[in-house]
Amino acid sequence: MFAVIETGGKQYKVTEGDVVFVEKLDVKEGETVTFDKVLALSLNDTFTAGAPYVTGATVTANVVKNGKAKKIYVLKYKAKKNEKKKIGHRQPYTKVQITAING
Repeated sequence: MFAVIETGGKQYKVTEGDVVFVEKLDVKEGETVTFDKVLALSLNDTFTAGAPYVTGATVTANVVKNGKAKKIYVLKYKAKKNEKKKIGHRQPYTKVQITAING
């Protein structure tokens, strides 16, 4: 039993109980969030693919944490020009735990 959901421009294959790091959502910790953009759904022995989404299918998740990922460093360099620039970036995320897949 699994579902393929879309959030933040990315697709995730999830089952009940999975913990997934998704793009930052505007929800507080402890609240529940419902994903209604379900691309594919597999319940028991049936598989349903959406065109583009499966109608009536939702995935419910509990928000565990909002945070930032580890810092990634980007170094811009131009040879023979004595030009260097170091840039850092921390991507914000939301950690969710899948509680139910409804089809």
